[in-house]
Amino acid sequence: MEHTEKPRSNAWFLLPVFLGIIGGIIAFFILRQDDPRKARNCLYLGVVLMIIGIIFNILVASSIPGLDSGFNVNV
Repeated sequence: MEHTEKPRSNAWFLLPVFLGIIGGIIAFFILRQDDPRKARNCLYLGVVLMIIGIIFNILVASSIPGLDSGFNVNV
């Protein structure tokens, strides 16, 4: 049984762009039979965008001067 690759639309890359790793996983499972290369790239894109988001959040959180561990709570 020979596996033939069907070309799929590049619009599938929008799923990991908008939904991150979840979108990459969804696109991977939908595309893995028809276009395994595009499925793998969608998964990689979701992972890369997740890592970029985590790094961005760390940089933004570290630049806020009023963000202390105590949060000025009087208990």
